[in-house]
Amino acid sequence: MIRVGVIGYGYWGPNLARNFSKNENCQLAAIADLDPEKLAKASRLYPGAQAIGSIEELLGREDIDAVAIATPLATHYPIAKQALESGKHVLVEKPLAASSRQCQELISIAESKGLALMVDHTFIYTGAVRKLKELAESGELGEVYYYDSVRVNLGLFQNDTNVLWDLATHDFSIMDFLVDKKPVRVTAVGSTPVRNHSWSMESLAYVNVEFEDGNLAHFHVNWLSPVKVRRTLIGGSRKMVIYDPLELDNEIKIYDKGVEFKDDQEQRYKALVQYRTGDMRAPKIDQSEALERVCGHFLECIESGQAAQTDGPAGLRVVQLLEAAQRSMDERRTVEVESAHSAVASGLT
Repeated sequence: MIRVGVIGYGYWGPNLARNFSKNENCQLAAIADLDPEKLAKASRLYPGAQAIGSIEELLGREDIDAVAIATPLATHYPIAKQALESGKHVLVEKPLAASSRQCQELISIAESKGLALMVDHTFIYTGAVRKLKELAESGELGEVYYYDSVRVNLGLFQNDTNVLWDLATHDFSIMDFLVDKKPVRVTAVGSTPVRNHSWSMESLAYVNVEFEDGNLAHFHVNWLSPVKVRRTLIGGSRKMVIYDPLELDNEIKIYDKGVEFKDDQEQRYKALVQYRTGDMRAPKIDQSEALERVCGHFLECIESGQAAQTDGPAGLRVVQLLEAAQRSMDERRTVEVESAHSAVASGLT
């Protein structure tokens, strides 16, 4: 029986606690938070889990095997590092850390100690994204020409991060999982229309990612939209897909549409564009809770020693895209993306 502690009982921590508590392969042993009121609420819901007001105290307990960290971004690295150095397996809320250098160090520590390090890229574990992966791997979509994503809503403004690190993290992780191409360059622009004397961060951003084959991905993230939109369009050489998690009955729509070039036999050098318009279908999607899969997969990786689907290197790749996009916004130029593989190999040398 794996004994798990949850660190942070604010927005996401309660969801982690709920899913670990119902998993028969583990015991929710402790919940840590600095807020006494949050701890009191956690104690009422999970009387079998010890409520602890100190992160250090939880990490110092030898009877806890693993921790799930759901704290502000700036604290991910120091808490995860301390947990790994204490011999505990670690699941971290997205993004893995605030810099690629921090990610590299966490990966190195986890590997040296033989511990599981996993980042909670929740959307990777949804039935819809898994269906998209199945479509991509089967060849049904053909070659991916482009990836276009919109994730906008009104709020939630964060005190310690901007819209890029909050919302684009989701879409970067989905793209990294689905598109088997290496991103090489990023161009991003952002805006800070909402600000005061103590807070000034980007609340909307547009990001272009160029792959090594020249194809593009585009992302629009915005905290200032009057409506909530979650829509991804993937264009392939054979078929095209719209993914919209807000349409629960039709999360994925597959369109047999596209264009083809055919030579005109009478005019040898003239290429004719022919448009293909076929059927649209919406496959059945598994609606199991993604976070339940996240927690279950984390426990399986601890028991088996296998790498998680969203392991440290996956978290690093997403943070490298975030860093490149942030640098592009700050410096108003196109930025090269470092290879995650080379970064891990050279990060601490």
